[in-house]
Amino acid sequence: MARRRQAAKRPVIPDPVFKSVLVTKFINKIMERGKKTTASGMFYTAMDILADGKERVEGFKLFEQAIENVKPQIEVKSRRVGGANYQVPVEVRGTRKLTLAIRWIITHALARKEKTFAQRLAGELGEAAKGQGASIKKREDVHKMAEANRAFSHFKW
Repeated sequence: MARRRQAAKRPVIPDPVFKSVLVTKFINKIMERGKKTTASGMFYTAMDILADGKERVEGFKLFEQAIENVKPQIEVKSRRVGGANYQVPVEVRGTRKLTLAIRWIITHALARKEKTFAQRLAGELGEAAKGQGASIKKREDVHKMAEANRAFSHFKW
């Protein structure tokens, strides 16, 4: 950890299409090797696929719903007490909830079998919006792990 002061958080500029900071963060996470135009193209194509012929705004609403469904409420953190490591359940902060949700959706979209990334992303977002899919399963696994280790919750720090 830094011994001086905490690094200042830089503001995130909303995207030009949906005017949303959430979309910008998502596109930045998709981006590889600084190719933001490519990443945003894939995201907006996924929104079009998700909208399924309707307005793009419908796809955006499904996107927001998917992010909300994937956000974890509780997770486990390792805590060393007297020579033993315990998985201690802790509540997840707001910014970390969003970061984990975005990371899980993109990771599980990459693992899908569709032909293009836009199709994979649209598929994963669509399933997550319905409460299904690999990213929802990941959240459920994290919650189960925290529930199973509830006995160690007195080791919180």
